[in-house]
Amino acid sequence: MNIKVNFSGRSIRYTEEEIAVVVETMRNAETLTQGRHRDEFERKFAEYQNVPAGSCFTTMNGCAALEISAQLCRFKPNDEIVVPAHTFTASCYPYLKKGARPVWADVDMRTRVVTAETVEKALTPRTRAVIVVHLYGYVADMPEITSLCRKRGLILIEDAAQAIGAEVDGKKAGTFGDMSIFSFHSHKNLTTLGEGGMLYVRDPALAAIVPALRHNGHCAYAFARPDYWKPAMGNVDMPMLNHEPLMPNNFCLGEVECALGAKMLERIDRINDEKRARALHFIDALAGFPELEFHRVADRRHNYHLLAARMTTGPQMRDDFIRAMSDEKGVKCVVQYIPLNRYDFYRRLGFGEADCPNGDAFFDSMVSFPFQHWLSETELEYMLASARDVLARLS
Repeated sequence: MNIKVNFSGRSIRYTEEEIAVVVETMRNAETLTQGRHRDEFERKFAEYQNVPAGSCFTTMNGCAALEISAQLCRFKPNDEIVVPAHTFTASCYPYLKKGARPVWADVDMRTRVVTAETVEKALTPRTRAVIVVHLYGYVADMPEITSLCRKRGLILIEDAAQAIGAEVDGKKAGTFGDMSIFSFHSHKNLTTLGEGGMLYVRDPALAAIVPALRHNGHCAYAFARPDYWKPAMGNVDMPMLNHEPLMPNNFCLGEVECALGAKMLERIDRINDEKRARALHFIDALAGFPELEFHRVADRRHNYHLLAARMTTGPQMRDDFIRAMSDEKGVKCVVQYIPLNRYDFYRRLGFGEADCPNGDAFFDSMVSFPFQHWLSETELEYMLASARDVLARLS
């Protein structure tokens, strides 16, 4: 069978209705940024998350949302932030840029995300903030972690880039922390034409600062202008936070992307449910091969943004499996998320030491399968049959 399955440039195949929304916006939007589609997307996203209106802000990508959250933390010299070692690099470096020192937290071997216990182990008297990453689409133990952070007086940030629509105890990912971020990158379950993001800010006083932070410091003049052109289109100013100035950015998301995001919210739960059903089918079909250990979650706590497993027999069989799947079957699995402390970048900055044995062990034996929403049933079944065949031979 001549089928090739790999990680493509996008996860979702847009519907004709979604394409029509993009075309209509291109034709008729009064402005291509900062318009009604932005307002509508932010309003609908807040409704979807069940958080107050005016607490959600579109950004040009998830990393931009992280950058704003890092500014709002107002780190002091020697402040620390607890960061999962097993995550994507953007979860960390915005906070380094604002002066925080990362302290690496380990992940749970089964869930692949941090727990209250692993976070607490990383806390020191210098800890100012904690960022929790809901990696692969699974929501971490947020009730316990939230309680820990409140008790210690710590800023809690959720990186829910991969976890839109996932929930625990009836609350959606991204509603527990003081701030949270989402990504609408092309690989995510909800995408906005390649890039896009959202920032949630719980504190209304901090939320009021975000529009100027996001859009070049633009704000209204404090006086009425008798002539609309004098002195200019609008003022530029930034409020003080804790008696210190904030610097503006340009992190705006365009109207076309916002219009698409608002439309895609209508089917994100269906996309998540379909991916979860497929993941469970795939996992259950390979239950006879204990060499491959998945994280099986049957409810909405996991949206299966990615389908990752651990080769319980170790790195060598993992490498043999991926090589055979690629060379013989045309299925290109990958290995993702090198522990951040093992990157040259963080090592050169002096952050190369970590006590994270679970994160190391999982990375060294992990397999991530192609799992785009648009994969056909034929492609999925071919990947499943290929995995069975290769595992049977290697075992």
